[in-house]
Amino acid sequence: MLMLAGCGTVMQTSVDFVRTAVAGKEDLSEAATKVAALPYASLLMDDGQYRAVMVLGNDDEGRLSWHSRQAVVFLCEGGVLCGTHGLRAGLDDARIEGDNPFTDLRTVGEAGITVSRRYDWRSGYRYGVPVTGQLRRVGQETVADPLGRSRSLARYEERLEGPGVEGTNTYWVDPATGVLWKSRQLAAPDVYLEISLIKPYRRRSQ
Repeated sequence: MLMLAGCGTVMQTSVDFVRTAVAGKEDLSEAATKVAALPYASLLMDDGQYRAVMVLGNDDEGRLSWHSRQAVVFLCEGGVLCGTHGLRAGLDDARIEGDNPFTDLRTVGEAGITVSRRYDWRSGYRYGVPVTGQLRRVGQETVADPLGRSRSLARYEERLEGPGVEGTNTYWVDPATGVLWKSRQLAAPDVYLEISLIKPYRRRSQ
């Protein structure tokens, strides 16, 4: 099960701001601009039903929690989705078994590699579901972020297969820095999260 880590002053300030910024029916592009002006890592998340500006709440040894005024999305180090709270996907946990190529996707070429995962979903009490991904680089694209800034990014696709699971994750990465600026990732069968960075997070150790 997901557990929320304790929050400090910086986290609480950033979350309180987001609650105010996206309250009511304010345009999320305007909220994104406001959040981008603050010293907090932030992103825009869309699961097809819920769309929100989110800020970084906690870094628990590389397991990052992103908060909006109503929901929390957990992202693993490298930007890989590993759990949700308050969203329709109901993803308790997703973990990579073996080497994690998402720490730097630039190491993956057109020939591709195999990624092994296990998913835990509350719906149907489906736990430990094995899913195999075939990940490869497929080209270069110009992608706009939530603030309208355009970037030339490398595109990677990951074909997913497992019991009751079939789909494709897509990732857009800065080929110079390795920053994962945008992704569309499976959260549950037939449910995807689209994640677009507004301001990336840089750990203090970096």
